[in-house]
Amino acid sequence: MTAPFPPLAHHFTPGAAPTVIFLPGYASDMSGTKALALEAWASRTGQAYLRFDYRGCGTSRGDFADQRLADWRDDVVGVIDAVAGPVVLVGSSMGGWLMLLAALARPGRVAGLVGIAAAPDFTDWGFTTDEKMTILSEGRIERTNPYGPTPTLYTRAFWSSGEALRLMAGVIAVDAPARLIHGMADPDVPYLRSVRLAELLRSADVQTILIKDGDHRLSRVGDIAVLIRTIEDLMS
Repeated sequence: MTAPFPPLAHHFTPGAAPTVIFLPGYASDMSGTKALALEAWASRTGQAYLRFDYRGCGTSRGDFADQRLADWRDDVVGVIDAVAGPVVLVGSSMGGWLMLLAALARPGRVAGLVGIAAAPDFTDWGFTTDEKMTILSEGRIERTNPYGPTPTLYTRAFWSSGEALRLMAGVIAVDAPARLIHGMADPDVPYLRSVRLAELLRSADVQTILIKDGDHRLSRVGDIAVLIRTIEDLMS
């Protein structure tokens, strides 16, 4: 570690550079299947690895309802600043949006990107017009969560911050190598979003990896094997 680590819950596995950093999705945390599987892989192979919780998520301090996309972007940038040497960002869903924002903020530090059902700009395309109007008029909406018992909350502050940080309107000035993994059976983020992202990234070294029967989470044993192979290929 170099700069002081932000006040965020985290687990660091020391090892060889670059440090692989896992970025969870919306309302997720560092205790998910993919985050833990990558930690086990890093321990086996001697790879430096970091998983952490954004502010207001998991075991990090803060109220989830108070957080904005910009706050979580700043968390990622702060983590990069606290880690020595180059980093490879692995972003799941919303984490894929954050990895792009962080790469734009720290282009000299990010050696590679791996997106898992990356969802940049989902505040634009991921809500109906009626939902957007409700967020604006009432300040929040809740959706049934297909992955857990608690409804998922979206606030006006988060939505507005996301709208201000949209990236998909033109070329995204990221030159690091990128690998974009997406399930073609993803019900939440259409896989063509990753195809379009590959087109917009300025980097010439971009590959899109489609898993025909893959869902949004891509947490099956075979999916995780693809993820690990992809990270190893990127770093080689």
